Amino acid sequence: MSKGFDWPALMRAGLHGLGLSPDAFWALTPVELQLMLGNDASKAPMLSDGLAALMAAYPDKKKDQIDDR
Repeated sequence: MSKGFDWPALMRAGLHGLGLSPDAFWALTPVELQLMLGNDASKAPMLSDGLAALMAAYPDKKKDQIDDR
């Protein structure tokens, strides 16, 4: 079972660390707060396997080529 959110720690980070007003803090989604706190896993570098998967999913095509998808 998940522990859930550590609300006291999140409130300290948002209200004191980021200087948000209470209204601004409570208007955020958990994902928005996570991004503001710098916990964004998407900043990790893309490895060659990830690039190869993207290239396979979205191949380059010529201007006059018709997309058959």
